[in-house]
Amino acid sequence: MTIAEPLLVVDRIRCDAHGLCAELLPERITLDEWGYPIVASGPLPPELLDHARRAVDACPVLALRLAASGPARSRPLAAGRA
Repeated sequence: MTIAEPLLVVDRIRCDAHGLCAELLPERITLDEWGYPIVASGPLPPELLDHARRAVDACPVLALRLAASGPARSRPLAAGRA
C-alpha cells in the first residue's frame, strides 16, 4: 500500500487574501494581482511539510489545509487543521 503524499489546498470561497500563506511558504504559494494565493500543483516535498503546516495553522480564516493526494484526497491529514 502506498502512503498518500500531502497536498496543499486553498478554499477559495473562504480566503480573504491576507497573503500570510505566501509569506510563510513562498516556495509553493504566490499571490495573484488581488492578493489571493496561487498554490503550485502536486504533492509537497517532505522538506516543506513543516513550513506548510505553519502556513495552514497561521491562516486567519482557515482557508488553507493539507490533504492526502490520490484516492484519499478529500481526507485531511492528521497534522494541521482540517
